[in-house]
Amino acid sequence: MDHFPIIQALCRSALAEPNEAVRRQVERLRDALAESGASREAASLSQLLTTASRSSSMAPSRLVRSRASYGDGEAMTTRVAAPVDRETAVPLATVTFPDEISEAPPILGDEVRGAVDGLVREWRHRDELERVSVEVARSCLIYGAPGSGKTRLALWMCRQLQLPAVTAKLDGLVSSFLGTTSRNIGALFGFAARYKCVLLLDEFDAIAKVRDDPQEVGEIKRVVNTLLQNLDARRHVGFTIGITNHESLLDSAVWRRFDAQLRIPPPTFPARLAIIRRYITPLALEEPELRFLAWITDGVSGADIETLVNTIKKAIALEPESAELIPLLQRAFILHSRRFASDRTASLRLDAASITKMLLGSSELGFHQSDVAVLFKRNKATVSRWLREDSPAALLAAH
Repeated sequence: MDHFPIIQALCRSALAEPNEAVRRQVERLRDALAESGASREAASLSQLLTTASRSSSMAPSRLVRSRASYGDGEAMTTRVAAPVDRETAVPLATVTFPDEISEAPPILGDEVRGAVDGLVREWRHRDELERVSVEVARSCLIYGAPGSGKTRLALWMCRQLQLPAVTAKLDGLVSSFLGTTSRNIGALFGFAARYKCVLLLDEFDAIAKVRDDPQEVGEIKRVVNTLLQNLDARRHVGFTIGITNHESLLDSAVWRRFDAQLRIPPPTFPARLAIIRRYITPLALEEPELRFLAWITDGVSGADIETLVNTIKKAIALEPESAELIPLLQRAFILHSRRFASDRTASLRLDAASITKMLLGSSELGFHQSDVAVLFKRNKATVSRWLREDSPAALLAAH
């Protein structure tokens, strides 16, 4: 458009002292531009609208020097309605208040937990850092395998800050209408900029794909640009957390928009043991049984460990007289064969003598013969007899 710079300047001037009528007309213009194929101009107006919403919500705080709260903008109440897709009326996000989030902290390895605690502490003491001219990290990308507890961790961080979580699954913002996806993104960011909250962008890879992918059409590339523009506009407003299972799909420009980038690795042995202890209640297993469960779930996500523990609990509740752990695990691994396919789970197909030798040879378990006796519900004499057996399967397991 030859005269768009003039139109853009007029819109900027009008939004400097915005009212609902002005916003509505600028939105109509933006939508008309998007429908006509002028996506770049439409994205520019979306940026103006987002900036205007942010400036409007922050205006009172400019008169107050102290900023004791963690977020900027108005306080959010339960009466606040999340923005919706204009064509379908489907909400673009869900709002979760701190008292609706579990108090139980996520179970993480020591190194990851230290990093998370440091980030939360930084956000809690924003004022102290700003007094010494240090900018806090206002955005964090959490990535890792499915089931590693990324969303649960993000919500728990919101509880620690006592801020509502505005959670949007980005694949839900995508619309079949030309230009509507960019408008939905603008509406979501404008809503988050208005209130004290943490913006959680779940399934971040749904939109933030590599723009150079030859199989992606031009529209998704424009959507990524709109997302990047809105992330830039939010750099100094509130807190933003992105969540993805597929970090390899993210555009390199997306990574640069996040001050912190937190990888959630598979749970360590101590973490797996803690997860099992948490979910096995109110049942009580012997310590060797708990440690064996943690050992055999090496490489398994926290969510899948929870599934396994619940499967065991159901079996024990229905058949308490046959609650021997090894047979229960063999059945559970068949029932969830895809989730628990590993060399360790496959080892349960060996005979008792072979399994015994393998367990006693694990430095991670630190088992003694008495521990194996508890695990198999046998006496120590039986375990000793197994150790004297030199079956081909036992020799193979030992190597």
